[in-house]
Amino acid sequence: MVTEGIFALWKKDAEQGDAEAQYNLGKCYDEGDGVAKDKKMAFEWYSKAAEQGNAEAQFHLGCFYVFEQDFAKDEKKAFEWWTKAAEQGHVIAQCNIGLNYFQGIGVEQNYEKAAEWWQKAVDQGSADAQVNLGTCYSKGVGVPKDEKKAVDLFLKAAEQGDEVAQAKLADCYEEGKGVAKDSIKAVEWLKKSAENGYVMSQTRLGTFYFFGDGVEQNYEKAVEWWLKAAEKEDPIAQLSLGIAYQEGNGVSQNYEKAFEFYKKSAEQGHPTAQYYLGSCYLNGKGVSQNSFLAVEWLSKAADQENASAQFNLGQCYASGNGITKDNDKAFELFQKSANGGYAEAQYFLGLLFEEVKDYQNAVGWFAKAAEQGHADAIKKLKEIFEALQ
Repeated sequence: MVTEGIFALWKKDAEQGDAEAQYNLGKCYDEGDGVAKDKKMAFEWYSKAAEQGNAEAQFHLGCFYVFEQDFAKDEKKAFEWWTKAAEQGHVIAQCNIGLNYFQGIGVEQNYEKAAEWWQKAVDQGSADAQVNLGTCYSKGVGVPKDEKKAVDLFLKAAEQGDEVAQAKLADCYEEGKGVAKDSIKAVEWLKKSAENGYVMSQTRLGTFYFFGDGVEQNYEKAVEWWLKAAEKEDPIAQLSLGIAYQEGNGVSQNYEKAFEFYKKSAEQGHPTAQYYLGSCYLNGKGVSQNSFLAVEWLSKAADQENASAQFNLGQCYASGNGITKDNDKAFELFQKSANGGYAEAQYFLGLLFEEVKDYQNAVGWFAKAAEQGHADAIKKLKEIFEALQ
């Protein structure tokens, strides 16, 4: 807390041109420390200090041009001020302009320059830069691909407690990239990341427990981690919980709860959740049956190329359930679903072609479904081949 006396002293020095005092005054106005918060005054004093070469003021001025809602956004000016600060060794500014170069924000995209600036920040021990540069090495973007260097950088950041680095290190151990494949170590690092609150890791850790991948299978622990992620609105965790409640895995079977989680995920645009939600409305599971809402949600999922939704929506068009009957549209959706690899649609197309005595196409679709282990398709092929003998 800045006292009245200190604020008065900084104000006097700032008005006499002292750059450090000007920066301090700007920060007081920026944060409302020792004086009423005033973003315009903060900007004014940061500007004075920045023009005199104060690196912290230059960094904060750059932030004003990007993050302050009451000021006109100017990514080019932000880049210019961050560059001035970065050239003086300001580590966060170095990370920021690395990102500017990487994404082409405020400057022409240049992966090599992004890597150069992140290396400068890495040299100062920045965990964020270690993660970013490690990602460059893992993919060979802006630097020659080197998975071992990527692991080294991820490890340095992970040991600093960076949850994203811990997640990336888990990926490396899981996939054996840059390090010997080790599912146990993958889970260890994923746990650290999840415990640090990284939502993607919480969801993945739940999935590891669900399938027993690198850890003893435990549906209850899977649900526990998915709940943590779902509280942060993660759509994959919400979907996973919906399935868990529907099947009664790790929780008591509860169709109403399943519907609730499917809806949360579907409203965020997850196509599989939209399919499940449409199915709930179609079959009256966990909610009152409503064919019109079923078609609405199945359509959303089908538009995102969900093959299961395309097949079920095709059935709605074929029967006129929740929508005007349209056999041409139904057939189009069955084909899309079958081409997307949905075995039930492939089998169904086989039946349609068999009905019109197009046995060549019928056998072709039965065979595709049979390759996926579809029992009725296998039976149909057997019947057809026996009839030909």
